[in-house]
Amino acid sequence: MKYDRIDSNLYIANRKKFTERMTANTLAVFNSNDIFPISADSTMPFQQHRDILYLCGVDQEESILVLFPNASNPAHREVLFLKETSDLIAVWEGEKLTKETAFLTSGIKTVYWLQQFPTIFKQLMAEAHGMYLNTNEHLRANTEVETREDRFIKQVKQDYPAHQVHKSAPIMHKIRSIKEAVELELMQRACKITEAGVRRLLAFIKPGVWEYEIEAELAHEFLRNRSKGFAYTPIVASGKNACVLHYIENNQQCQDGDVILLDVGAEYANYSSDLTRCLPVNGRFTARQKAVYNAVLHVKNEAQKLLVPGTIMAEYHKQVGSLMEEQLVGLGLISMEDIKTQNPDWPAYKKYFMHGTSHFLGLDTHDVGIWHEPISAGMVFTCEPGIYIPEEGLGIRLEDDLVVQASGAPFNLMGDIPIEAEAIEDLMNA
Repeated sequence: MKYDRIDSNLYIANRKKFTERMTANTLAVFNSNDIFPISADSTMPFQQHRDILYLCGVDQEESILVLFPNASNPAHREVLFLKETSDLIAVWEGEKLTKETAFLTSGIKTVYWLQQFPTIFKQLMAEAHGMYLNTNEHLRANTEVETREDRFIKQVKQDYPAHQVHKSAPIMHKIRSIKEAVELELMQRACKITEAGVRRLLAFIKPGVWEYEIEAELAHEFLRNRSKGFAYTPIVASGKNACVLHYIENNQQCQDGDVILLDVGAEYANYSSDLTRCLPVNGRFTARQKAVYNAVLHVKNEAQKLLVPGTIMAEYHKQVGSLMEEQLVGLGLISMEDIKTQNPDWPAYKKYFMHGTSHFLGLDTHDVGIWHEPISAGMVFTCEPGIYIPEEGLGIRLEDDLVVQASGAPFNLMGDIPIEAEAIEDLMNA
């Protein structure tokens, strides 16, 4: 890992939040992710399952966490199972966690090697009445690929059919959505790394550069600041490409007079940042580009004021739609007649602003959270309205990362990253 070791007290507190919500005489199991194959002997870079990471900080494959708060043996109330390290593994792959370093990372005293799991787990299940299984219940999850967690769930249901099954996901969505101070510090660091990348670009972008060159400049700045790189696949979309919401080819040359939409963010310690900025290729917005830009900025500034405790996200998105409606009329993109005759299920403004405004942010870029409950202090959301005009070859989206406060406006983790059109122009022409 590139990042500094995180204080194990974070993981001790996180486990306590989970176990306090468990039904009596149950245990919970969390598996690490697989190392996913590509072909031959090639693999994807390892990415740890965010739930086991949240609960113990172990950023390593072939790891299992078992929580059993009612275990008769106090040593078995929190148990880590790790891949046993060796001199051979150290030579070929680098050092893995030892039992001692696993304790320093997680605060868990009982650590066994993975080959001991079947025997010890059988003992624990003989004592437990039920088990919490960790299914992926994110609303946008693609569950086509079978994971290590999926294989475990299939096997444990077959081996222990008489045990009651409970879901970990509702608990994890609840507790992960409210960030501890340490987590906010890590997210702030990710945002500061993103800021460094943006400031690098302000001096780099000019007519003739290629989208992939911009991506490379960001990657350089992120890596040199101890990030693993992008928190998600970067979008570097110039001109009409900005009207493709998930444009990731990043293979076109940037032309004089175009605007580049950058939806990029660094990760740090597996925590995400998520930024969108729009920059004029030649350093100056046209009058029309600036009008659209300022309309989006107005919606963003007004929308983020609504991210306060008690807000229901479904209502929030409707209110943002009304804000956008007003701006689109002012820009001549829709008329009052369009609004009067619109389909309530697909309002007129959706022609130019077709996506949601905010999502949870944390260990995942589209982080877990409970959408139908009122938002609370400590939650982190993006705020990212946009206007996309294919016929003008112009797409503008602006996005910051906001921490909901107990009172008052949210705290902007990206408040130091330039966003006003004039400030961007000044920096690009300095």
